[in-house]
Amino acid sequence: MAYPMNQKFTAFSSIFALVLIFLFQVPHSSGQFSSSIIPDSNFTTLHSPVNGNITIRFKSPPAGTCTTAFQTQKQYTGYVSLPPFTLAPIQQNYSINTFFWFIEARTESSTAPLTIYINGGPGSSSMVGLFQENGPCQVVEIAQDKLGTKPNDWGWDRSTNILYVDQPNQVGFSYDTPTNGSMNLFTSITTEPPSDVPSGQPDYTYLNGTFSSNSGNSTANTTEIAAHAVWHMLQGFLGAFPQYNPGRYSNSSKPGAVGVNLFAESYGGKYGPAFATLWEQQNLLRKNGSIPSNKTLEIRLSSLGIMQGCVDDLVQGRFYPIFANNNTYGIQALSLTDQQAVASSFLSANGCQQLIESCRNAVTAQDPQNEGDVASVNQICANAQNTCNNEVFGPYYSSGRDVYDITQNMPDPFPPSTYLEYLNNADVQAAIGVAVNYTQTNAAVANAFLQTGDYERGDYIGEMAHLLSLGVRIALVYGDRDYICNWFGGEAVSFSIAAQAAGYSPFYTAGYADIVVNTTYIGGAVRQYGNLSFSRIYDAGHLIPAYQPETAFTVFTRIIMGNDISLGEAADLSTYTSNGTANATETRKAPEQLDPTCWVRNIENTCTNDQKVMLQQGQGVIVNGELYDEASDWKPPPSSVSVMAGYPGTYPTSTTTTGPAPTEKGSSPSTTSAVLTGVFTATSTPSPTPSKGAASSDKAVNAGWALLGCMLAMGGACVT
Repeated sequence: MAYPMNQKFTAFSSIFALVLIFLFQVPHSSGQFSSSIIPDSNFTTLHSPVNGNITIRFKSPPAGTCTTAFQTQKQYTGYVSLPPFTLAPIQQNYSINTFFWFIEARTESSTAPLTIYINGGPGSSSMVGLFQENGPCQVVEIAQDKLGTKPNDWGWDRSTNILYVDQPNQVGFSYDTPTNGSMNLFTSITTEPPSDVPSGQPDYTYLNGTFSSNSGNSTANTTEIAAHAVWHMLQGFLGAFPQYNPGRYSNSSKPGAVGVNLFAESYGGKYGPAFATLWEQQNLLRKNGSIPSNKTLEIRLSSLGIMQGCVDDLVQGRFYPIFANNNTYGIQALSLTDQQAVASSFLSANGCQQLIESCRNAVTAQDPQNEGDVASVNQICANAQNTCNNEVFGPYYSSGRDVYDITQNMPDPFPPSTYLEYLNNADVQAAIGVAVNYTQTNAAVANAFLQTGDYERGDYIGEMAHLLSLGVRIALVYGDRDYICNWFGGEAVSFSIAAQAAGYSPFYTAGYADIVVNTTYIGGAVRQYGNLSFSRIYDAGHLIPAYQPETAFTVFTRIIMGNDISLGEAADLSTYTSNGTANATETRKAPEQLDPTCWVRNIENTCTNDQKVMLQQGQGVIVNGELYDEASDWKPPPSSVSVMAGYPGTYPTSTTTTGPAPTEKGSSPSTTSAVLTGVFTATSTPSPTPSKGAASSDKAVNAGWALLGCMLAMGGACVT
């Protein structure tokens, strides 16, 4: 999908939030404040077995709030609340109230795997994943001024119990202290206390609501601190819901240990390995008695999935100008001259690479716990991050193309922002029991991470190599249209992991095999050896499941099942090697440009200048959060939608769907869209292969670039 950064390069320099760098909050109408902090008899409150001061407060949303494939699927929404100083010795003099949304698997939920899904940012809500990517439901129009939800054919609840977590503190529905204020939708700025609409501004663009404090001092400012908060959150959640702990299943290979799958997106390239590493550290502390083993749970990772991850700029940084100039879509967003200038800047004295190395040396010497509390280290690392942003990533912005989908110009309306309106509806908020209005990205959190230079601090490649040695499956999944965490850099990360992991040298010579999604479609290419895999997904931007829902689900499920990703067959991963071409050089044809669609809760990123003027002058008509020139321009949805869509308290009469929604750009052809369970296992590669040739571009990518990541990792010892 495409989430343009606010004010293009200016904001990119100041806030590097990878998935959603804009702020959309507030209620549907002026004066609406959240009242869900008032005790509700529908809530259950429990105390954590880890710390009696930690509470878990949850409820079951009414049917139809997020319409699932089967009404029998249980859901829980709520908060795990950590009082001040829970994270000691980490400085934490504020409350942490982490919001979660859990959905049971469609079948056999009592024995299904458990997957935790987190979006990136830093500061981006995981409701993006739930409602725009891989969740069980999608927001749709039911009628004029009425939204609802319908089942998502390819939601990941199809094969797993799944937990979405809004983190760090203040992200999404999470909060420190509920604070009433006003949000200006033109600027995405929140002010407290609430105030009147500025003179001459339409009232529907200046809304009152309840938010977190938006204080950068009341949230995590490094990935490491965020990891500690999430560990406590999971201890609380699993203590409240032991029935979803795979370690308690009768078929568990490690009785008592919580075997989970962690999938993280974008900035999740840092969150994922850091969180998993902390879990292993906490397991060791349990084992040696440093923390009580009878009051805590052993959390062990089965799979770590990195979706479009920005992991390490020392490896990925040099691929930004390469991808911008010479990619598999034949789009030249940077000229060759500009590409060479950016590449030179990356390697220059006091350039991006050198400053990252200085940052990491300072962290090792002065802030080894990555707590972000040493001012001199923060300054060195923030300087490195700003330099990389301005000199390496930033030049792309002059192209006018979307950083999340190189094939589209700005503004790019995909995927639709309709869900922003839905989650800020009073009935929906009451149904899920939230204390604040919805915030898609929190700028205070993004700025807190920026101030410590967190983006450049960690050696997450080494952490993933260590996780491989523990038997964890490491899967890197990248859409081939994204610039900001592009697949060239992702492939280089996979080679670097293999270089640091004992016994993984055969990964370099493993071939790229087709990812067979169904009987007619090849959705990408995968290199896989043992527990390490790298998948390139065709025709997908940053939010892969939004573009290719069936392919994303298929790859995800094969990963957590421990199967070969190409065909989905059972495999002995201790010896498995994919077979195919040495490089993933398939070229594709760019899709048509989409017409802009202006959402009032996403003005800066979806509205053209003319549409912004219309809003400023009070012109046009707003229907379901979308701007139209005239009332007659809005068209009611087909009558069939009313029987497929639910609303809080109302479950639809039918949940049988017929394939991807029309707004799902570039979705893979589906042969099984009416079947709401199961994953496809291939017996052969489709012939003829529609994905080959039907989408070739005029300009082929230089195959030499595809090998560069391996050459950098192996000092030139790579197969050609």
